[in-house]
Amino acid sequence: MSDMSTVSEQTLLTMNFQAMQSAYRRDPAPDHAQRVAVLKKLKRSLINHEQQVYQALSKDYGYRSEFDTFFADIMPTIAAIKYAIKHLKKWMQPSKRHAGLMLAPSKVKVHYQPLGVVGVVTPWNFPFYLALGPTIQALAAGNRVMIKMSEFTPHANQVLRTIVEDISDHVHVVEGDAEIGAAFSALAFDHLIFTGSTAVGKQVAKAAADNLTPITLELGGKSPTIIDEQIDMKIAVDAVIMGKSINSGQICVAPDYIFVPTSRLDTFIETFIARYSEYHLNSSNRNQQSHIISQRQHNRLMQLLDDAKAKGAEVHAVKALEPGDEKRVYPHLLTNLSDDMAVLQEEIFGSLLPVMSYESLDEVIAYITERPRPLALYIMSNNPALIDRLINHTHSGGISINDTTMHVVADDAPFGGIGHSGMGHYHGYEGFLTFSKAKTVLYSSSWLPKNRFVLKHRDWVLKVLRKWLLR
Repeated sequence: MSDMSTVSEQTLLTMNFQAMQSAYRRDPAPDHAQRVAVLKKLKRSLINHEQQVYQALSKDYGYRSEFDTFFADIMPTIAAIKYAIKHLKKWMQPSKRHAGLMLAPSKVKVHYQPLGVVGVVTPWNFPFYLALGPTIQALAAGNRVMIKMSEFTPHANQVLRTIVEDISDHVHVVEGDAEIGAAFSALAFDHLIFTGSTAVGKQVAKAAADNLTPITLELGGKSPTIIDEQIDMKIAVDAVIMGKSINSGQICVAPDYIFVPTSRLDTFIETFIARYSEYHLNSSNRNQQSHIISQRQHNRLMQLLDDAKAKGAEVHAVKALEPGDEKRVYPHLLTNLSDDMAVLQEEIFGSLLPVMSYESLDEVIAYITERPRPLALYIMSNNPALIDRLINHTHSGGISINDTTMHVVADDAPFGGIGHSGMGHYHGYEGFLTFSKAKTVLYSSSWLPKNRFVLKHRDWVLKVLRKWLLR
């Protein structure tokens, strides 16, 4: 790519985009073997740089648990590559479609063609998985990829550059602030996928609209968890802790607030504090809770907490904030809540957890459906009727039952938001389809003079078709 010392960053960005377009045009239809070779290089390079990934993210965060990095960045990325390689030959095959009487005896197939150059805008919370996850599916579909990394993960960005160095003709990494991010979104990509906040997602959508660039948006939101009357509270709490403690709750699908039956509210709080303390405070595990990414994000969480306390919320802290905790914030459960509290209005993206009580499921459904649709919804129940009712009477990007966040890494299932939590899908086969052009191809035989027959006998053809089709 070009020398940054001689041109402005935005000019360089445009030049690199044009270089990726040229690379695609030189080879617009890579075969199965070529695509698999690129994916295998990526997998091997990521595995070879595993330790550098841990070190980089810990530097960016101040402290980031290796468990969190492996569980949410490395493991799902490797799994996605393996899954794509295993199924790619089948995905690439044209699919036969029914031509219908009107087109008989012609045949119809749908061919899946690479789009060209795909843009990937990546946030700071899981910079490797959220950069490479969509990249894997875009590469499997035969595209070239440009990745815009967050300016808040400079060490991770450098490691990612090294990881993709051997496939630089296929993947290019971009760094820069919000200005570069805006310029990146304004490039005429053949598809653009953005993961981040709803507010920034709206700006990305507007920028993409000028080029009529198709977009996929993964935007998060306030994902609720519903605990029923009968579920074992320890099972439910463990699932919530899993989703709320990985990366200190800095996950777009983290449980954002909890609904607990009024009669079980105290039990939930007591069980949560006891079990979180067992897993994190009283544990001999070397992997501890990760830090909040930055002082800015830490301050934002403290403002949410102070606002809730000032407006009457009760705070049930797993561990009170103490000098020396730096940017580590252990969970604070909040009860006695009111709608004017910012913690119920904004996506928390951290270790605060509002807990609301309910008397009937109708209250829960009404609360959820009156608000923007979340990226995830979690149900802690073994009651099939209750589960079905929540699935059918609420909207969300995805659902986990007696678990949290884990549906995101399902290899053979789409992941995507709805409404304010996003649009479009990727992962697995749906990711391949997102980054492919489904092109309809009609095959008509040259030896059969079908068009001559139709043109010469229009009256008879009209009569027959009206008789057979209009009934």
